[in-house]
Amino acid sequence: MQSQLFVGREQELEGLEALLAKKSASLVVIRGRRRIGKSRLVDKFAEGKSYLVLTGLPPEKGTTAQSQREEFARQLTEKLGLPGLKADDWGDLFTMLAKSTPKGRFILLLDEITWMGSKDPAFLGKLKIAWDLYFSKMPNLILILCGSISSWIEKNILSSTGFYGRISHKIHLQELSLNECNQLLGKMGFKGSIQEKFTLLSLTGGIPWYLEQINPKLTAQENIRRLCFTPNGLLVSEFDSIFYDLFGKRSDNYRKIVEFLANGPADHTTISQNIHYGSSGQLSEYLEELVLAGYLGLEHTWSLKTGRESRHSRYRIRDNFLRFYLKYMAPNLNKIKRDAFKNSSLFSISSWEGIIGLQFENLVINNRELLLRELGIRFEEVVYDNPFFQKKSTQRKGCQVDYLIQTRFGNLFVCEVKFSRNPIPPAVIQEMQNKLNVLHIERGQAILPVLIHVNGVTPEVEESGFFARIIDFGSLIQGTRDRLN
Repeated sequence: MQSQLFVGREQELEGLEALLAKKSASLVVIRGRRRIGKSRLVDKFAEGKSYLVLTGLPPEKGTTAQSQREEFARQLTEKLGLPGLKADDWGDLFTMLAKSTPKGRFILLLDEITWMGSKDPAFLGKLKIAWDLYFSKMPNLILILCGSISSWIEKNILSSTGFYGRISHKIHLQELSLNECNQLLGKMGFKGSIQEKFTLLSLTGGIPWYLEQINPKLTAQENIRRLCFTPNGLLVSEFDSIFYDLFGKRSDNYRKIVEFLANGPADHTTISQNIHYGSSGQLSEYLEELVLAGYLGLEHTWSLKTGRESRHSRYRIRDNFLRFYLKYMAPNLNKIKRDAFKNSSLFSISSWEGIIGLQFENLVINNRELLLRELGIRFEEVVYDNPFFQKKSTQRKGCQVDYLIQTRFGNLFVCEVKFSRNPIPPAVIQEMQNKLNVLHIERGQAILPVLIHVNGVTPEVEESGFFARIIDFGSLIQGTRDRLN
């Protein structure tokens, strides 16, 4: 069944499997954005083992600390046959759970723990006591705490003195790599071209749940229309649902931030000025939470002379679905509700090519390991790598580089990322040359221009000899290493 598809996560599974060799109880913390596959990872690990899942209620209107306890008690009654439980105190509930946990190897998952306990200030204290008195005394128990609000988990569990020294293993689950996405699409039976796959991935990123909603019998355009541009499309309300689930009543503040950043990366001061929110500790907290949740990335530029990180930094949207929604779906919501895209080509809509290009650039940056490997650069050779921006000053012009790699050998790999339905034309050479003309480099440094594409380049580009490397990113996710020069 499609719902049972599973690819990747080898490193995470190895870390969990290693706990089976321990002679003492293990407390594990798993965090990551919604839809990333946290519960699926634990389900995979628990295959063939004794396993129990208890989960919190979604934070819908009217959900209280009491209703969370009552739901927890209901699940205990249903799954462990414990009748007539009172739901007045987490301590009593955890004690009953511990006393009813089977002996021998057992995996216990408290799923969406941030929903379960965030409304009760006593929740974590009672859980800590239950661990110390009961769960930690069960040598074959693996207790897994799993949640989507990474900032809450970081603050209240991972950085809490109450849980210090008690956590055996922690996982911050990230998106699937492009190779793994390609494997998943293959298992689903999607047989579209590399360009079609990248078009889909430009929307979904490496989020497994989004990928699983794709109908393998439809084209990329038909899938995107069905999911995003029809009145009942599955992803039309996804943004509002996720943001409310994660941030509750404060979701409007987070929304203002990401809506502004949909127009491009910006620093803290610029964000503050444009959303009319004081440059305070509160704004910094919001930004940090969005970074921890995986929706934003914090980009630091650096000195090409020293290789040291600069004080200048910018926030960018790193989540592909979030960027796609804000740039392409949100402005068209009224049309979507009227089913105005029913008979129109998405590719003919203004700005489509530009949006997909930005999405592809984001995919490349989020999968930089593939690119480093293709360029033959070892991690220990990298001084710094990131999107690079040179601030304008009285002495130099400003410029931006899609992705720049500085190595300790004095090489600067200046990467231009292009996504097009047609082969990349010679105009890309002048575009890159304009950037190189204003990029301030140090004596002894060598510039190596790199072009990254997914649908070919014209013979003029290939034969010009201008680029040190021309890389077909599509070939990388298929496991081939065809080089064009």
